Amino acid sequence: MNDTAKSLPLVERIASSKAGAWFFVNVTSKIDPWLLKRTDGRFSSIVGSPVLLLQHVGAKSGADRETPLVYATDGDDIILVASAGGAPSHPAWYHNLVANPACHVIAKDRTGDYVAEELTGDDYDAMWTKALDVYGGYAVYQDRAGERRIPLLRLRPVSG
Repeated sequence: MNDTAKSLPLVERIASSKAGAWFFVNVTSKIDPWLLKRTDGRFSSIVGSPVLLLQHVGAKSGADRETPLVYATDGDDIILVASAGGAPSHPAWYHNLVANPACHVIAKDRTGDYVAEELTGDDYDAMWTKALDVYGGYAVYQDRAGERRIPLLRLRPVSG
C-alpha cells in the first residue's frame, strides 16, 4: 500500500484497492442503472458518495450507453473523473463523450441534458482538488495509472 492510500479513511482505502476498484467497475455498474432510474438519481449502491447515471452515445457504434459514475460539482456543472479505477487506458465512456459531447444525466436534483468538455490547465487543477474532496481514492488511481493523466470532464447543463 502506498503512502497516498495509507492516508485515506478506511472505506476509501478499501474502495481504491484493486479489488475495490474492480468491484465498483464490474458489480455496482450492473446494479446502479436500475436503482438510479427508478429513484430519479436519489439512490445507488454506493452509500455516502454522489452517483449519477450518464446516458451517452457510443463513439464507434452509435449505440445508446449508460454508465453510473461518482461525480463532483462546480455550481450547476458536473465534474466527471475518467479514472477507470487507475487502469492504463481511459474508460469507454470518456471516448464516447469526446466523440459525442451531448449526454443526459440522471442524478439527485441534477437530472437533465448536458454537454461535455474536457478540462485542462488551471481549471483541471481546481476541479481535480474538488474531485479529491468527494473521493480521495482518485489520487490512488492516478498513481496506479502511471503515465496516463486521468482526464476530467465538465458537463454543462443545456438551457431549455
